[in-house]
Amino acid sequence: MIEKLTTKAIALLKKLVETQSFSSEEEHTALLIENWFTTNSIPFKRNKNNVWATNKYFDEKKPTLLLNSHHDTVKPNNGYTKDPLKAIVEDGKLFGLGSNDAGGCLVSLIATFTHFYDKKNGNYNLVIVASAEEESSGPNGLNSMLSVIPKVDVAIVGEPTLMQLAIAEKGLVVFDAKVKGTASHAAHPNTDNAIYNTIDVLKWFQDFKFERKSPVLGDVKMTVTQINAGKQHNAIPSEVDLVIDVRVNDKYSNQEISDILTKKSPCTSIKARSLRLNSSSIPMHHDLVKAGIDLGRETYGSPTLSDQSVLTCPSLKLGPGDSTRSHTADEFIYLAEIEEGIIIYIELLNKVL
Repeated sequence: MIEKLTTKAIALLKKLVETQSFSSEEEHTALLIENWFTTNSIPFKRNKNNVWATNKYFDEKKPTLLLNSHHDTVKPNNGYTKDPLKAIVEDGKLFGLGSNDAGGCLVSLIATFTHFYDKKNGNYNLVIVASAEEESSGPNGLNSMLSVIPKVDVAIVGEPTLMQLAIAEKGLVVFDAKVKGTASHAAHPNTDNAIYNTIDVLKWFQDFKFERKSPVLGDVKMTVTQINAGKQHNAIPSEVDLVIDVRVNDKYSNQEISDILTKKSPCTSIKARSLRLNSSSIPMHHDLVKAGIDLGRETYGSPTLSDQSVLTCPSLKLGPGDSTRSHTADEFIYLAEIEEGIIIYIELLNKVL
């Protein structure tokens, strides 16, 4: 049964790879996922490009476990030597855009859900969401589904983790900041040059340390990633625009980070674009984590952002593939990783369901 499911899951992944599904353009991959559920006689619903279903014996009295991964992709970079929209198998690797991030996780979770769909007398309900707009953190992704699907008590989010247990994930806040000065002609003296004023500001961001360190996620990481000023060579601009990327550990809320930078940073102004992409975690003593450890899985904290950031319940990031391959040229996943992923997902859920 599991071998047959795995073969079908890999076939689905090949179709997903060969179907363009950039963020907010996932309508055709959604149809492929619908077809899986139809073929396996599983009732499903669709909300925009999100496809979801619940287990056959859903019981409102029981807690609900969410299985989630996404079917959108980034756009391919210029480094590809293979056709990014062609599923190519070589040396045990399946190449193609979205194969690793996160197609392998998605089809493995879909196969796992199908395996448990008609299980009776489980400890948890199951709900699966194949979500859209993860790569763009768009408004019509998993965040839009939380008011549509049943209340979720715990979640497994499928992202490539080499099937290790990411028990925490850093959040993200992006800030827009300004450093002001006095505009003037470049030929005349100016002791209030906005660009020169920015030197001390950049040094402050480079040196500033947030006090609270997480045992799982380490320090908050703050990086100036963009700087922009001036329109012509002979005019000193009145202001410099900065963009600051802050990766937040589980010892701070995004609001706390915003409050600290608003109060302490030497910028003329600084404002967060959004505070909704929070850090996430699951307790070490949770049944899912203990079950994973029993299966020989290791725990770690993840620096990369996923749909965990929109969940308020405990969540575990776990999936086949390697995060370091995501968004790279000639992206691939090993077929053996998908086979192992489905087996481990099923063994994990057998311990808790």
